[in-house]
Amino acid sequence: MYIPNEFQTLATQSRHMPWGVQAAMSVLVRGMENFVTVTPAEFLFGYDDTLVTLANIANTLLHINWPAPRIMSLLKGRNGTLPEVHTMYTGHTSRARMGLLDRLNGLDHLPFWSEPPCNSIKASEGSFFPPRDITHEDIVAIYDKDLCRAFPLQYRGLVDKEGISAGYYTPPDTIFAPSADWPDNKCFCQPGESPTAPCELKGLQNISPCHYDAPVFVSFPHFWNADDSLLRAVEGLTPNRDLHETFFKIQPKLGVTMEAKVRIQLNLKVDHAPYIHSVHTFPEIVFPIIWLEEGVDELTPEIHRWVYIATTAADFIIPSVEYSFIVVGALTLAAVFVRTYKGVVFTAENLERGMEELRCGSHLLVNAASNAAHAASHAAHAASNHLHREHREHREQAYHLLRSTSTATQSSSSEADASEPATPSPAEGEEAERQPMVAPAAPCPV
Repeated sequence: MYIPNEFQTLATQSRHMPWGVQAAMSVLVRGMENFVTVTPAEFLFGYDDTLVTLANIANTLLHINWPAPRIMSLLKGRNGTLPEVHTMYTGHTSRARMGLLDRLNGLDHLPFWSEPPCNSIKASEGSFFPPRDITHEDIVAIYDKDLCRAFPLQYRGLVDKEGISAGYYTPPDTIFAPSADWPDNKCFCQPGESPTAPCELKGLQNISPCHYDAPVFVSFPHFWNADDSLLRAVEGLTPNRDLHETFFKIQPKLGVTMEAKVRIQLNLKVDHAPYIHSVHTFPEIVFPIIWLEEGVDELTPEIHRWVYIATTAADFIIPSVEYSFIVVGALTLAAVFVRTYKGVVFTAENLERGMEELRCGSHLLVNAASNAAHAASHAAHAASNHLHREHREHREQAYHLLRSTSTATQSSSSEADASEPATPSPAEGEEAERQPMVAPAAPCPV
């Protein structure tokens, strides 16, 4: 494979230097090849480069301690570990900040950029995020040292990932927008950059502060969603959303990443340097070097099983268990009540006592009804007796009137009659006969 000669690329950056420096650089790079032929393994894991060799010689002789690698490579020393110290929120006190960075090497901001939001570290390292069901936010971010920033991702909707619901996230359209369209990106440009500088082109971001100030820019593969001028300057590029777009699938309840693909292209900025003989014919161009895809296709079966139980199956299992406990508890209480009631109430002694009380209650009812009937009958007899008494009084008044007008003979006769014992009147006899005879109710046994 052919890659640009790093030393000559550096020489193109000398056009803003004094003419004498440019002339010296022209002599130094004369005769060098514009492109270097290396194997993919050498490009990824290391090859000898003139620029790196000179930098290490300068470090040794001049003791300038310039941070130069021992060999030129893309993945040298990348074994899955980071020398940085990350301080993160675990979610113990608030799940709304779970997985977010709090400090990076003791700093609460990125040292590469001078002002926010470019130097913000409010981002996750990519394995898990604050659950969207708690935060209700549509924007999350990941931090990657190679990207030199907190990389935002925007929620696009729900998708299904192997039977588990997941939120689908992609970079927002403004992520590599020029500052004229998105002022928050202005701080990614170096001070003094012209409005036509590559960092002001749509689809590019300067990441040189993270790469020894080399003129390195990042974009999406094949300049997808980038300015058309970048695409026209290079032959053979065919941007495709399905192949070149970065995306994340994040479970909204747990914040766990179900699937992710980070697709990034590294580009080298080449300036026109008319006083550097070997590159004086080079146009100003952003030259694509390589594009990378890293991520995860699926979770391991063990993790997938637990995520499925915690998010999908739990929606059915938990209500079923709750209702089952309620039903079992109600049946248990009913069984205990019935058993207790039968053991206490329906004993032979209690049944016999109940029957006795029932019979006693029936006697009381019968006696009460009988007494009420007798009372009504007595009232009727009292009214009848009153009428008979009035009739008798009228007869007695008539009798006394006849006696006052009678003769002396009749008076003596009356005196004789008065000396005789009084006999009850027919009415009084009848009243006595009408009095009812009420038998007393038998006493109810206790």
